[in-house]
Amino acid sequence: MDKYYPGIMTFHLNLHIKTQHFKLGVSSIVVQQLIEKDIKPGICQVADDVALSTNELIRLMAISQNKKAKIWNIPVPFINAIARLGDLLYLPLNSERLKKLTESYVVSNQKLKNALSIDEMPVAAKDGLRKTFESFKG
Repeated sequence: MDKYYPGIMTFHLNLHIKTQHFKLGVSSIVVQQLIEKDIKPGICQVADDVALSTNELIRLMAISQNKKAKIWNIPVPFINAIARLGDLLYLPLNSERLKKLTESYVVSNQKLKNALSIDEMPVAAKDGLRKTFESFKG
């Protein structure tokens, strides 16, 4: 079963940020709009409109590097057993870390979209990630 992890960044918007200069890029389009518009300061979730599963993220990485995605389907009971063993032997993978790795981090970006008066984010998650991954080609 795929878990979903959107790109999430929590930020605090203060009025003094309007004096800062930002290089406009895919990741800063929303920040640029926040600087230019007169928006009440507060805390917003900057997240993609559509959540991507871990497997989708791996496939996008592989495609951008012209490689085949290598995704292992490991049975859940086996992973849980390894995590329980990690609890006993103080290994890096334990039950608490496994829970953090597999729980859902989907958040709402509706407050931000309302503040910017937009219906959808200016860059789709897949497009932004594809551009980012392609920038690593060497």
